[in-house]
Amino acid sequence: MTADAPILEVRNLTIALPSGGDRTTAVKNVSFTVGRGEILCLVGESGSGKSVIAQSVMGLLPKSLPVKGGQILLQGEDITHAPLFRLRELRATRMSMIFQEPMTALNPVMTCGDQIDEVLAQHTQLSPAERRKKVLDIVREVLLPDPERMVASYPHQLSGGQRQRIMIAMALVLDPVLLIADEPTTALDVTTQAQILKLVLDLQKRHGAGVLFITHDFGVVAEVAQRVAVLRLGDMVEVGDKHDVLQRPQHDYTRMLIGAVPTLHLKQRANDASAPVVLRVKGLEKTYLDKGWFGPHRSVHAAKDVNLEIRRGQTLGIVGESGSGKSTVARCVVRLIDPSGGQVVLDPDEADGGDDIAMMPAGQLRPLRKRVQIVFQDPYRSLNPRRTVAQAMVEGPVNYGLSHAEAMVRAKQLLQLVRMDSSALDRYPHQFSGGQRQRICIARALMMEPELLIADEAVSALDVSVQAQVLQLFEEIRGRLNLAMLFITHDLRVASQVCDHLAVMSKGQVVEYGPAHQVFGAPQHEYTRALFAAAPGRGFEFAA
Repeated sequence: MTADAPILEVRNLTIALPSGGDRTTAVKNVSFTVGRGEILCLVGESGSGKSVIAQSVMGLLPKSLPVKGGQILLQGEDITHAPLFRLRELRATRMSMIFQEPMTALNPVMTCGDQIDEVLAQHTQLSPAERRKKVLDIVREVLLPDPERMVASYPHQLSGGQRQRIMIAMALVLDPVLLIADEPTTALDVTTQAQILKLVLDLQKRHGAGVLFITHDFGVVAEVAQRVAVLRLGDMVEVGDKHDVLQRPQHDYTRMLIGAVPTLHLKQRANDASAPVVLRVKGLEKTYLDKGWFGPHRSVHAAKDVNLEIRRGQTLGIVGESGSGKSTVARCVVRLIDPSGGQVVLDPDEADGGDDIAMMPAGQLRPLRKRVQIVFQDPYRSLNPRRTVAQAMVEGPVNYGLSHAEAMVRAKQLLQLVRMDSSALDRYPHQFSGGQRQRICIARALMMEPELLIADEAVSALDVSVQAQVLQLFEEIRGRLNLAMLFITHDLRVASQVCDHLAVMSKGQVVEYGPAHQVFGAPQHEYTRALFAAAPGRGFEFAA
């Protein structure tokens, strides 16, 4: 094999889908190469075949997705139909994979150190002491603090970014020539994402590996790629140099994807400063008491002296890193968790002063529940898999006295509002895509005719084109129904598309608060400026 030969060569790869689907192949006649020291980004919407290709290279495809044609060559060796024992020899030694969700990929009952050590024990003849040293060395290399503590910790004891670093350490501990990264930063906030991307780039240069990087985030593509391949419904529609594909796209589908990329350019909106206040949060506190088995109890301030206000027809965005307190505030407002102090007042401008639900006894909350509704990040976990869409949507209104017939009429109207056919009412959640399930969750929340709609990271798991559609949907609903909205996100690009006002949170506190144009135009706090600096793809000129 020559020095300039590709590390990975995929030739006319075709992978079949089970019968009865909307198409016969997951991928069809796909060809591309990854060279030594090169990063190729594979992009496309959900269902385009990106992860199927990654799994086929690693030999992880289920039997229901057989390879029907083509070849996969790793350093010239055809591994398309390699036996399992050979694939096991190659995994971690010559090819490794970083998975999208480390909490799912890591074993919850093994320490992180034992999981890295397992790779070494399976593939090397090193002694336990030598393996221990190598484990600590790779943990230091991925810049994890206190390596001794990290290797002794279980996955649930680490943050999302730390877990992803453990996954990277496992993938690189034996210096593979090919690294496959399958959406490794999708669920991470922007600052952690920036750290992980820099880490992958640094380690890739240091180890000289070829990288197949799978993502739907074009900001990430602009940061890391050298070449880009675009997939649509299993077909490779475009492949080429990063600047050619992102700035001079040839295919309509590529242009559509790039056009859907959110930017940091704020959309101008008309605001009615005299509109009535729907929600006023004053001095909100949430403190957790960490009652360990040993040692003193420790107080954790998840939210501290939070003050917010939302008027009818306006959207307030709360942005910040994971653990900043965004979702804690949202859950306190909905009273899914009980605040430790402060006020959460609905309709404070009413003659009676409104309803303070912060410390209200649970028994008195029921009449107020319908006035505040929430859309969560993961629609699949939000919907009962054993109940049809109709059953999920009518349950709330029927519980509050609406007849079943009237609730069904409202459900059909709201499905139409979120651009779904009424035939969806008879189907189950697993029969829809992620974007469709999120539309159903939005419609279900609107069934209660709320005054305040809370969206808690409601678009972070969606690919770029579906994300753009759902953001546009939120805008239309806000305008048509004159709702107040509380929009929780870690992505400033998303916040710029929908928010009138912005609150930036760090370590449980609001560090900057004001009109969105003011925060975006001249951020005052250094933390806010750090968030802007970490936004992937900032400064890159995409095709108009």
